[in-house]
Parts: sequence; C-alpha cells; structure tokens
Amino acid sequence: MLRIGRKRDTAAILSASYTDIGGREDNEDCVQIVTADGGSLCCVVADGLGGHGGGQVASQTTVRLICANWRPGDGAEKLSALLQEAHEAVLERQAQFRSAMKTTAVVLSVCARRAAWAHAGDSRLYRFDGGRLAFQTRDHSLPQIAVQLGEITGDQIRFHPDRNRVLRALGQNGELNVTTGEAELERGRHAFLLCSDGFWEYVYEDEMAGELRDASDPGDWLRRMRRHIAERAGGADSDNNTAAAVWVDI
Repeated sequence: MLRIGRKRDTAAILSASYTDIGGREDNEDCVQIVTADGGSLCCVVADGLGGHGGGQVASQTTVRLICANWRPGDGAEKLSALLQEAHEAVLERQAQFRSAMKTTAVVLSVCARRAAWAHAGDSRLYRFDGGRLAFQTRDHSLPQIAVQLGEITGDQIRFHPDRNRVLRALGQNGELNVTTGEAELERGRHAFLLCSDGFWEYVYEDEMAGELRDASDPGDWLRRMRRHIAERAGGADSDNNTAAAVWVDI
C-alpha cells in the first residue's frame, strides 16, 4: 500500500512507500516514514535476515526503534547512533527468540535544506538531483568488494553468486560499523529512493532515472519502477521487495 505525505516550509516534501512479500512465505522487509512539523522527515527501510520469522522481528524492531527516537534535524552522527541502538535491540531479540536474526537497514533524515543518511548492509539509498543520479550508497557485501577491486562492474553485483553474502548487519557479532553521509540541498528537486535488494536487483539505475522523469509524484514513481520487478522477478521464489521514495522541492 502506498502512503503519501506532505510537509511545507522552506522545502516541500512528498513521500510514498510500499512493501511486497514477493513469492516468499514471510515478508521480512519493513518500511516506515514519519514526518514532523516544519518540513522534516525520517524514512527507514530494513531487510531482515535469518528466516523462520526471525528476520521479520529484526527488521520491525529496527524500523520502529529508529522512527520512535528520531528527532527533526538529526544529522548523520545521530542516525549512526540510532542504528547502533537498533543493533543492540536486535541482539536482545536474538536471546529472547533464540534466533540468529539480523537485518540490513538504511535511514534518511531530511530537515529543511539538509539531508543525512546512514546504512548497514545492502539496502540502498539513491539520490537524484535534477532527475539525474548524483549518489548511491555502496553495499556492505562481498560483490561490492569485488567491484572495488575491479573484478566486476557495479551492474554485475545483481545476480552475482555471492550477492547474499552481506558483511554488515544489525545483530551481527561484535561492533556494527555504519556508513553515513550528508548533503546540503540546493534549489530544485531532490529525489531519494531507499530500497531493499529485492527491489534494486530488478530495477536498473537508468530505469530509476527514466521513470523519475515521467512520474507525477513519488507514489507514481514507485508504481512505474515496480513494473520492472513484475516483468523480471516472477516465480514462487521471488524475494520480498520494498522501497520508499522522497521528493524534496526547494
């Protein structure tokens, strides 16, 4: 189900999100968007790992904790701290449920003319300025290391035999190393896409940009991109897929 919200101040913010179970028995993805007065927004996408319901618990725990504790104006350092808190919460859930549950997560915070983000794992954030891809997060995965070593291209991460070998996740043993970023938003339209690997594996970056140019709002952008998933990810074993879209007009 798509949800669209709007807040106005120095920036106008539109947002939408969805999650789809795909061909799996359980949906271990989770997404939530929260807004605050004054044109602020927090968005989180998490992709649970572990199966047998444990991944679902991990992703929901993470999303709910971050959204409950986020405050307008939180920057990258605070988002990293929130992910660390969620990591500890997932570890507690492991003991409670006797499960090795884990989850990836990506979070975006927008306040007026500033955006900040943080992630762990292979759930991604894409940032488009003026309809063009300006930035995307790098996965914490074995295929991403192969890209950095020049062994494969970025597009070859999709469907790589080791694509599910995630190197960082909330609930892992030891300390969680979070990657963060921030950007000042200049005048114009800025579009952010947060998504799980079940989404970006089937929607290529040029298609994201192309559908963005033709979309009427964030919900329409997501609907257009989901057509590519429907065309390519059929079958009983297709993965959960989840995404959130945020447009910031300044």
